[in-house]
Amino acid sequence: MVMMPKKTKHRKAQKGQRRGLSKGGNFIEFGEFGIQALDRGWLTGQQIEACRVAINRHFQRKGKVWIRVFPDKPVSKKPAEVRMGKGKGNVDHWVAVIRPGRVLFEVANVPKEEAQDALRRAAAKLGIKTRFVERVEVV
Repeated sequence: MVMMPKKTKHRKAQKGQRRGLSKGGNFIEFGEFGIQALDRGWLTGQQIEACRVAINRHFQRKGKVWIRVFPDKPVSKKPAEVRMGKGKGNVDHWVAVIRPGRVLFEVANVPKEEAQDALRRAAAKLGIKTRFVERVEVV
């Protein structure tokens, strides 16, 4: 089950720019531990799903997982061996634009060591550098 939006305003999108830092989602809001992006890039729906499966399999029906990113940007691709021109290709897959500082996944109700291990396995499925973060209580 690949993640993608049910409906969009525009069928195809331009590449856009990835510079700058994340504008939101930089702190742990729901869980106790999470992984935060240190690089910029695109995460595909398949990568996000692979991380979800890796975390849930490691927890074996314990704990709670939040996915803080969603692939809402269409990426188009022309078929192999097609000449240049003749318009933009069809939508091939969906990506989430990731900038440094973004929290990607959060987990709760598990010990710190187990959370670290699960999130390390999830980070291995991603094409960007990440770090393990803990919730900071504001007094």
